Amino acid sequence: MKILIAKTAGFCMGVRRAVEMVLEAPEKHEGPICTYGPLIHNPQVLGLLEEKGITVCDRIPPSGRGTILIRAHGVPPDAKEGLAAAGFKVIDATCPRVIRVQTIIRKHAAKGYASIIIGDREHPEVIGLKGYAGENGYVAATLEDLQQLPRFEKAIIVAQTTQNTRLYEAIKTWAASHVPHYDIYDTICDSTEKRQAEVQCLAAQVDAVVVVGGKESGNTQRIYEVARSTGKPAFHVETEEELDLDALAHFRQVGVTAGASTPNWQIKKVCRALESAPYRRVTGWRRTLYRFQRGLLLTNLYVALGAGGLSYASMQLQGLHHFLPHGLVAMLYVLSMHLLNHLTGGEADRYNDPGRANFYQRYKRPLAVMALAGGAGGLGIAMGAGPLPFGLLLVMSLLGLSYNLNILPAFVSGGRYRRIKDIPGSKTFLIAAAWGLVTAVMPALSENGRIGPDTLAALVWTVGLVFGRTAFFDLLDMQGDRLVGRETLPIVLGAKRSMYLLKLSLVLLIVLPVLTSALGLSTSLGYFLVIIPASMLVVITSFEQGKLMPGARLEFLTESHFILAGIIGVVWAIITIGHP
Repeated sequence: MKILIAKTAGFCMGVRRAVEMVLEAPEKHEGPICTYGPLIHNPQVLGLLEEKGITVCDRIPPSGRGTILIRAHGVPPDAKEGLAAAGFKVIDATCPRVIRVQTIIRKHAAKGYASIIIGDREHPEVIGLKGYAGENGYVAATLEDLQQLPRFEKAIIVAQTTQNTRLYEAIKTWAASHVPHYDIYDTICDSTEKRQAEVQCLAAQVDAVVVVGGKESGNTQRIYEVARSTGKPAFHVETEEELDLDALAHFRQVGVTAGASTPNWQIKKVCRALESAPYRRVTGWRRTLYRFQRGLLLTNLYVALGAGGLSYASMQLQGLHHFLPHGLVAMLYVLSMHLLNHLTGGEADRYNDPGRANFYQRYKRPLAVMALAGGAGGLGIAMGAGPLPFGLLLVMSLLGLSYNLNILPAFVSGGRYRRIKDIPGSKTFLIAAAWGLVTAVMPALSENGRIGPDTLAALVWTVGLVFGRTAFFDLLDMQGDRLVGRETLPIVLGAKRSMYLLKLSLVLLIVLPVLTSALGLSTSLGYFLVIIPASMLVVITSFEQGKLMPGARLEFLTESHFILAGIIGVVWAIITIGHP
């Protein structure tokens, strides 16, 4: 099954802003923290906020304390005043697009205009907008509703920001000929317009469309309506559990889109479920191969093999040839550290990869034994390589073990940075540095007892590659990481800046091995290893263009680059020195 994901699927700007404001509220404002009404129309996000102690206030109490955030849909102005009068500190998380419509209505209401709102009468946004119109506010859900309204001397027509674009275009056409003196404003959010237009294009490319989002979400419902109107089979689900996988397994190409209030991690869950759908119908080697591939990723054995491949390529760049002990150390160390990280700090996996989270919960003990055995095995082999490599690996292992532990007193930085992982952006750099040290520096210390220019060249190359790999995965996991308070590099810099930095680093890594080989700082293998960053750049660009989707296949493809580096190193060694 080929799965195509709409570029606009997931949180819109307004929803993302509101969610981030609420998640940051406990650190910035006095508690308790609550929202006035459900923040957005997505049960999964609301459930998450509830887990974090952020409650929902459905009415204005006589008195209150703490901080209350206005929902993304907005509220009538008297509601804001009532909340402030009750004693709450009021934080307005209303979507800026909705605020624009509120401003238009308020300005015209002050001049005696009637305000006609095209939207759903019971929708919170419409209720809020009508509050700004006062007694001269009217709601029309259809063209017929508008036609039945009195003719006003002065009136404006606005739309709910998530309204169906086709309906609003029909209303604008009718109004232009029948009530030309009315002022009409284009207030449908451009995100809504793009999503509705995109789902039509998406439907033309696939056999079926899956729309992910809350059943109470107006914009999700309209995307689903547009999908159905194309004539292609359309499915509206809130979670992956609602998917009819037996029915979907028959389709060769499935398009996935989502409403503006649907988090990326929920979309990823649905895509992972769809990814496995064809294997429900098949038996034999295809199903076995899929399970084997997924098992290699979940256990981090494939990541460990990648560390071995990268270690071999790095050693050949330096002209080092005793691979076996150094490669085993790299593989065992990486396996141990990655397993321990998921076992002790995998709260983000609940959203980024729930399948992985369930796997680690189910097999916690054997995975812990594997992690400890791997770490001990790596240290044992390093001990035979000399005191310097052993000491370096021991320090790295201790740092890895303490990564998820509270090692600083609570009074330091207000208790915010008690763990190494709490340092903003630390994950990406530390993982890259650890891989670089174990694949490039330790072999050189073992065999030469020193770090020369060739080692530094190999170190920069390996660190750069692992940085690119880790930063890319962090980009995919941004929402899940943000939800659990993890400040990865993409969260600190933003998605666009991080993607630019990632691409730039890969371009430099294409140039670096060629330059170091030409200058004699590394072997001629550098001329051939340009394939690795170039291929990674192609994969990342393809993902950015929507040609590759998040999931096991993308993860497997990305991790395979390090194994490929090892294979290229083996071929080069056979050709140049006669043996690997």
